[in-house]
Amino acid sequence: MSDVQTWAIIGVFTTIMLGGMTAMTTLITRATTSAIAGVESRLVGRVDALEGRMDGRFDAMDTHIEHLDRDVSTLMRRAWGEHTGE
Repeated sequence: MSDVQTWAIIGVFTTIMLGGMTAMTTLITRATTSAIAGVESRLVGRVDALEGRMDGRFDAMDTHIEHLDRDVSTLMRRAWGEHTGE
């Protein structure tokens, strides 16, 4: 094998290796990106559901606190002998 043929084989081998590495890097990047996007969409869905549940619970607690405040005020007026308006 001549010197030119050896360099040609080295060039072809290098081109094949670099092309293969480029293809593998591209495929791995795409697969990783799509996997992360899938996890992100599931996470966003769960966070939205949790946010809805928590909003409902906070609204319920707000209502309970308002009623408690009203009841405590009524009891305190009675304890101090003020007119409750009832």
